[in-house]
Amino acid sequence: MGLSPSSLSKSSTPTSPPRRSRSLSPMAPPRTTAPAQPAAGGSGISTSSSPFPPPARDYTQDLPDEILALVFASLPPADRSACSLACARWKEVDAYTRHRLSLDARAGLGHAAPALFSRFAGVTKLALRSARGSGADSLSDEGAAAVAAALPSDRLARLKLRGLRQLSDTGLALLAAAAPTLRKLSVASCTFGPKAFVAVLQACPLLEDLSVKRLRGLPDTTGAATAITEEIKFPQALSLRSVCLKDLYSALCFVPLVAASPNLRSLKILRCSGAWDLPLEVITARASGLVELHLEKLQVGDRGLAALAACRNLEVLFLVKTPECTDSGIISVAEKCHKLRKLHIDGWRTNRIGDFGLMAVARGCPDLQELVLIGVNPTVLSLRMLGEHCRGLERLALCGCETVGDAEIICLAERCAALKKLCIKGCPVSDRGMEALNGGCPSLVKVKLKRCRGVSYECIESLKVTRGESFSISLDIVLDHDAGSASENGVQETGQAQVTELADQMAGMDLPTNAAGAQSSTHTINRMRSVMSAIRRRFGNAPPQ
Repeated sequence: MGLSPSSLSKSSTPTSPPRRSRSLSPMAPPRTTAPAQPAAGGSGISTSSSPFPPPARDYTQDLPDEILALVFASLPPADRSACSLACARWKEVDAYTRHRLSLDARAGLGHAAPALFSRFAGVTKLALRSARGSGADSLSDEGAAAVAAALPSDRLARLKLRGLRQLSDTGLALLAAAAPTLRKLSVASCTFGPKAFVAVLQACPLLEDLSVKRLRGLPDTTGAATAITEEIKFPQALSLRSVCLKDLYSALCFVPLVAASPNLRSLKILRCSGAWDLPLEVITARASGLVELHLEKLQVGDRGLAALAACRNLEVLFLVKTPECTDSGIISVAEKCHKLRKLHIDGWRTNRIGDFGLMAVARGCPDLQELVLIGVNPTVLSLRMLGEHCRGLERLALCGCETVGDAEIICLAERCAALKKLCIKGCPVSDRGMEALNGGCPSLVKVKLKRCRGVSYECIESLKVTRGESFSISLDIVLDHDAGSASENGVQETGQAQVTELADQMAGMDLPTNAAGAQSSTHTINRMRSVMSAIRRRFGNAPPQ
């Protein structure tokens, strides 16, 4: 909401209870004002300071509080805050209907908290943020105690803490104790450690969603895999459903917290240091009900993927830049996790995941609906099996796949009858492969091509005409400057040649000369638009010469 305690505390006097709804009444006709008459002995010139007469009446008084609240809800935060200061009634309606509040969590917030939360007593979602560079002036434990005492403890369901460098484990424990109905907690760029979350789990038995990012008060677990797990005893979190650990240099200390959540459904471990094969074995053994798992830039290998065999209900798996994972690990997952619906693999061009792993996915995961392959090199062998076994495959993305050419696209056109969305980026495909989509993939509605230099605009326009208006296809031309001259002049000459080529294409178009001709030249107009879009995307921000 962008509200600061200094601005709110000035107008945060105790208000009367919310007024009852007013019934709509017919609006009275506006009163007409007689023209101003010159005063006796006067000059005949009005002495009013305003050129406009005052309004006859305030028509907003005819609106019930519920309607006024709906108007406030549709306004941006800054506009709503400004409107709340228009009059006493608007301030009152805004106060008891505002459920989200974002505060600048500086040291002075503790003094303004009682007045703030007495005014905004209906808050259910609270964000306490400290701007960069103001860490020394952020909310401390003493201020957190004042905020906790003023919080509407029976209503607060979501709490977000950002950049509170002066808040320790004690301060977080105070805030958690004041919000027993808390269901979602998100902390980032703070300095408290993992022990603070022991108090959080004890005070908030209804907590369902926990997100922890960039904490600075974590112990150093370099080279340790299980030692830290024996030092901190987390209580069992029966209600916890989702956990996200991101950018943590000692995320292993949260392994016992995750393992103490038997009903966990979603787990995201993103860019965290440490070896994760053994921790994943511990987690999946105790939280085998995982449905969604995201692993990004982790030191995890086939042993960690094999541990996912315990998660028989796994439906979503993201493997992003995990270079130690190979076909063997993917096969272990596919053989046990038969309910897999979404699979994203960013192979980082390590060529350790390919046809063998994808063929195992085709055999073991018949319910697959979405497959994203980045830096993975499938061939006709695996794509044919995916089309034959995964009959419900609707979304497919092939990015940076050096082996995906015309033969692979023709295979998809012949086998993937349920495919609706197709994305191809940086693959050696040409018009020959794309023309197969004219009669294949009957459910296809959207195709996105990027850095596919073998595909021409003529082929794209032909697909548009053949498949009809419900079909959408786009082609982005991106020049690879690294392949050309390293000098700036060389780059400009290459770009100028591209502009000249596209301009020649436009000059060769037969444009209509009348309305009848315009109706029969939709194909030409669409082609011109595609060429112009390519020019804008490529040279819209060209440096001045």
